[in-house]
Amino acid sequence: QVQLVESGGGLVQPGGSLRLSCAASGSILSINAMGWYRQAPGKERELVASISSGGSTNYADSVKGRFTISRDNAKNTVYLQMNSLKPEDTAVYYCNADVRTWTVRYLEVWGQGTLLTVSS
Repeated sequence: QVQLVESGGGLVQPGGSLRLSCAASGSILSINAMGWYRQAPGKERELVASISSGGSTNYADSVKGRFTISRDNAKNTVYLQMNSLKPEDTAVYYCNADVRTWTVRYLEVWGQGTLLTVSS
């Protein structure tokens, strides 16, 4: 009954920028932590960035200084601003959220993924 929908992926040249969005919908009382993960072919899924309900953030070392995670609680949406993109950023990016509903205190929900390709 809760869904996450990502948008904003696509093809970008090295050094370029892109902004990913993820909107949660359904019977939601509140959202705790939200985050972005990514998975490249032959690699395990890794945490890119996370943000708590209070706004505390955490980033993977590989993206520090280049990516910024933010959220709009009124819209149940999390964003990932990606700057200075590198070919190694190419991956499927997944949105994740810990959601509270009427019946579940902590429901972990995943989006379907959006593909980012960084190439000339």
